[in-house]
Amino acid sequence: MPDESLHQVTIEPITFASPEDLKGLYKDAGWWEPSYDLNPGFLNFIVKDSAVFVGAFYKKRLIGMGRALSDLVSDAYIQDVTVLKAYRGKGTGKKIIQALIKELKKNGVDWIGLVAEPGTTAFYKELGFDVLKDHIPLRYKDL
Repeated sequence: MPDESLHQVTIEPITFASPEDLKGLYKDAGWWEPSYDLNPGFLNFIVKDSAVFVGAFYKKRLIGMGRALSDLVSDAYIQDVTVLKAYRGKGTGKKIIQALIKELKKNGVDWIGLVAEPGTTAFYKELGFDVLKDHIPLRYKDL
């Protein structure tokens, strides 16, 4: 994407995205698991069932996304923030995070967290996030 076309990127909350577009974003980010091919139906729900889902569009093409899981009262967790590799480095990811925060704050959410991938801490610190000292993210794993 040429720099002069950056103003053509729009960021907006959405309630629908095609499963094909979402799958493309997941694959490009390296998040697509082979097991997802057996049951890609979750792609029909992640947009509408997220408290807030933001899409980044360039010439009407979905080039990025981010979503927040929340009760829309007090707490929220941002996840699945990505921009297609061909469109990175232009500030789109930053705008996605800012749009998510704006929408969450509109609802009075006052605690917003996320789990950052290694190497992205500086990016998130620029947006107001800080490391939770003495806290460790955990993931459930079937025994």
